[in-house]
Amino acid sequence: MSSKTKPVSMLLQLLFLCLNLAAFSTGDDHQFFYSGFSNGDLVMDGATTITSNGLLELTNGTNQQKGHAFYPTPLRFTRSPNGTVQSFSTSFVFAILSVYTDLSAHGMAFVVAPSRNFSAALPGQFLGLTDIQNNGNVTNHFFAVELDTIQNKEFNDLNANHAGANVNGLKSLQSYYAGYYADEDGNFRNLSLISREAMQVWIDYDDKVSGITVTMAPLKVTRPIKPLFKATYNLTSVVTDVAYMGFSSATGTINTRHYVLGWSFSMNGPAPAIDIARLPKLPRMGPKPRSKVLDIVLPIATAAFVLTVGTVVFLLIRRHLKYAEVREDWEVEFGPHRFSYKDLFYATEGFKDKNLLGIGGFGRVYKGILLVSKLEVAVKRVSHDSKQGMKEFIAEIVSIGHIQHCNLVRVLGYCRRRGELFLVYEYMPNGSVDKYLYAKQGKPILSWGNRWHIIKGIASCLLYLHEEWEKVVIHRDIKPSNVLLDSNMNGRLGDFGLARLYDHDTDPQTTHVVGTIGYLAPELGHTSKATPLTDVFAFGMFLLEITCGRRPIDESSRDSQCMLVDWVLERWSSGLLLETVDGRLEGNYNIDEACLALKLGLLCSHPFSKARPTMRQVMQYLDGDMLLPEMAPADMNFHMMAIMQNEGFDDYITASTASIGRTSVISGGR
Repeated sequence: MSSKTKPVSMLLQLLFLCLNLAAFSTGDDHQFFYSGFSNGDLVMDGATTITSNGLLELTNGTNQQKGHAFYPTPLRFTRSPNGTVQSFSTSFVFAILSVYTDLSAHGMAFVVAPSRNFSAALPGQFLGLTDIQNNGNVTNHFFAVELDTIQNKEFNDLNANHAGANVNGLKSLQSYYAGYYADEDGNFRNLSLISREAMQVWIDYDDKVSGITVTMAPLKVTRPIKPLFKATYNLTSVVTDVAYMGFSSATGTINTRHYVLGWSFSMNGPAPAIDIARLPKLPRMGPKPRSKVLDIVLPIATAAFVLTVGTVVFLLIRRHLKYAEVREDWEVEFGPHRFSYKDLFYATEGFKDKNLLGIGGFGRVYKGILLVSKLEVAVKRVSHDSKQGMKEFIAEIVSIGHIQHCNLVRVLGYCRRRGELFLVYEYMPNGSVDKYLYAKQGKPILSWGNRWHIIKGIASCLLYLHEEWEKVVIHRDIKPSNVLLDSNMNGRLGDFGLARLYDHDTDPQTTHVVGTIGYLAPELGHTSKATPLTDVFAFGMFLLEITCGRRPIDESSRDSQCMLVDWVLERWSSGLLLETVDGRLEGNYNIDEACLALKLGLLCSHPFSKARPTMRQVMQYLDGDMLLPEMAPADMNFHMMAIMQNEGFDDYITASTASIGRTSVISGGR
């Protein structure tokens, strides 16, 4: 090659590279933009990759995964060491593709952080940014703008489709529903983050007023004049002198993919415009669109046939629809997604015994895998003539069909067919807590750390049910076999078949006594009223059981029965409280936490309801926000077995000791 052609060749190569990436710097100013990432040099980890056509794919649809992509070199965000954070602006085009158009599994975030190492961060609701212990920790030093598709009550999320500005954790400084204000009329237009359509986001920080501005719009809409929301926060205390920036995303249990199509950034100036005409195309998600040939040619070709049999088909379809659409009022108002029996039949392989997870007092539970989404589910099959019956089925649908909490087993949908009822739940791969407490099916013994985490999770769930949801929900059957463990060993409260609901500031109605012997509050024998404090009693017994590794009623001798609470009190009176902690832990536990669990368990299971704390107080004790009242064994000098017998539970305790741990319904009514 001649000396004249060499510079020309090098120039062409440089221009080709700039088609996908441009970056330049002037003093304190730094700018770059990506129109696709084919020739980009991003640093990636986890599930993140770059597709062949230049899409930055943060997650690939795998469950419980996280992925990150960062600009390769850190940038100086301050003009001098320990100075104030400079103004900056960034824009990016993103898309979230879920197998469902109305259900996703967590979102993504733009993040500025001191390090690219997020290996300790969790997927799911933590978006790959932090974990349970470090969420909100000021030492995190990250600023993020989240695009979240799940409503997490513990983070005070607005809904399951919002954007928010976050500092050091997942609780947003400011957030708003996903959408934009149209320039032509100023009205707000909603956007669905999981619409499978590309959207653009603009993020600006103004160091003069410590102002954070977030704006978004559909891809082909110019940047709206009015932003989505504004927040005031001085990022100098958050962003380090030198920091990395990029994207973080995470999945849960739904097949979801997160993409970034283009990205631009500028320090001390507006971010360069992204050329949307040169962005890579998104992959297709869902079934192929129906061919127009079928819509036009086929009806014409079959016109004669339609005219001949049209009347008969119309009558048959009308008759079918008449009966198919007959649904009770509660189904229309409260019913979640309705599954077809065919889908559930194939998911459980015809309800084969090899997929049987367990048999309870109210029916059988099967593991299944939905064919289309490949989502693992648990299907509860109940007959109309079972003890639970229709009213209990309705209660379970109504009470948890719309409740969302991270420590609650979520109902995904239901089905009704030929005298049978089916409930479709999230599948909890690690089974119930009682299998670990009593080493059933070869399960290992729960460590103290896991037990303490489960205790706090169930307490948080009960607080939400009693005080924070739109109605008061009384579970009425809290016990280890109804506490399930997800893949991260988080405790999830399930089986709301006996639950009762009533409005706040109203008194609960008298009802039949139902539940499991050993977890029933003494006052139920004469009041027959299930209240939040009867749930607190059952939670107290759950606390003692999970700490001591013993059932609420000792089954060792049918001639001499002893309740767990009486045994713990007797050991405490002898100065041997810690001897009640599960011996299988071999001393590997936190003494302060164990003492708190034992004393709080005794306080919650106090025979006199007015002496029990509320679940809000229980959470304050567990979180260390409030000290447990001074207690001594003499202050709780009662004999629970005698009290239960005096309240009318004598025959039930004698007859039902062998069934502790399984649901035993004292009365079939509700």
